[in-house]
Order: sequence, then C-alpha cells, then structure tokens
Amino acid sequence: MKSTSGTSWTRRGVSLLWGSDSLAKLIPPEQVVTIRQFFELARNWPDDLPGDHGNLLIVGGMEGCLDLLSPKDASGWLEAELRPAIVAFQEEYGLEAALVFWLPSGRRRIKMTPANEAYLWVCASPHTQETIEIGRILWGGAEEDAVRILDPNQSNQDPDGAAWIGLSHPRLS
Repeated sequence: MKSTSGTSWTRRGVSLLWGSDSLAKLIPPEQVVTIRQFFELARNWPDDLPGDHGNLLIVGGMEGCLDLLSPKDASGWLEAELRPAIVAFQEEYGLEAALVFWLPSGRRRIKMTPANEAYLWVCASPHTQETIEIGRILWGGAEEDAVRILDPNQSNQDPDGAAWIGLSHPRLS
C-alpha cells in the first residue's frame, strides 16, 4: 500500500478526506461546497475553484447521500451519478486541480481488504453488515494506484494508525 505525508493530493487528483485538521488548513469551512452544488458546478465548470488559488474543490455531503440510500442504491448512485461527475471534473481541469470529498466518519467507515487492497465503505444502520466497493466504483478498478494520506504532524506514520486521514487517487481513467 502506498502512502504520502506530502501535499500533492491538494493540487491534483481525487481524494477522500476525514482528517479535520487537514481540512481546516486547506480552505475556510464556508468554501466547502455541498454535493448538490458540486452537481450544479458540473453543468458548467467555473474557471476558478473555491480553494488553493482557484485549483481546489472540497465537497461535503457524499457521506449523507450514501447513508440515506440502501447499499444497492448507493452503489448505483456512485457509479451512475458521482463517478461521471468526477471524470468530468478531471476532463475539465486535468492535472491542474484537486477534488476532495469530505467524509467526517471516513476513518471508521473505509476499510481495506488486505488480500487485494480493495477499499470498502461500511454502510450505516440498518445495513452495518454490508459494504460498498467504493474504491472499485470511484477509481474504476485502479485501487492499486490509491495512496493513503498521512498527517505529517503525527509522530507515528503508521498507514493503518491515527496518521491515516484520507485516500487519494492521482488520476482516474
């Protein structure tokens, strides 16, 4: 498994972030857009994004969408609605901008299957025994290119420990 404590994920690619300290350092909370606003932006991408001098977009609300849907419907929504919007973002901005999804409970909800490094989303009640193949769906099966984001301020840089604050994928294909 790959990991980084650098900041390249804040400049390009698609990330899932749950480290609140890192989020606070990236942009002010009022610049985080909702998932609804993200889909509105996808209709006509702006020249400048809210964060990092116009090159960073942080989206909140994905977690709520996943939790409100059944696991089957959530998987379908990720595949049919969210992934195409993410691909459109990358087509628009290339390697010049980063897209970050804020998942407050991601640390306890995203699990990796060690045998194949597949990333899974643990569903909310009443479906807590079910998972969604979030890595396969969002990254089109290229989970091996996903990088664990580690908080550089943590003294213990164990990629399975408290330093793990997110996942990043450099480029979807």
